[in-house]
Amino acid sequence: MLVIVIEAAPAALRGRLAIWLLEIRAGVYVGKYSKKIREMIWTNIRDGIGDGSAIMAWSTPTESGFDFLTLGKDRRIPVDWDGLKLVSFQPLGSEKTD
Repeated sequence: MLVIVIEAAPAALRGRLAIWLLEIRAGVYVGKYSKKIREMIWTNIRDGIGDGSAIMAWSTPTESGFDFLTLGKDRRIPVDWDGLKLVSFQPLGSEKTD
């Protein structure tokens, strides 16, 4: 399973994602693809996100059962903690930019 959530993304990117994935709610896309296609979709998101933000999560055979990537301004920062990916929150006003 693949889930992508985008915020403040250009309409062109939203339309492009709708080609590959089902938009089940505004900015929330789901589908099931191979690693190669998932990476291609992420490249398209990275190239087209502009000032928006995105997160992509997918199923993996790990302890947590999933992995994820983030892009854009956000207070939530992925942190690897002994092989387990967790989310750290930055103070208000210090959003990271990828």
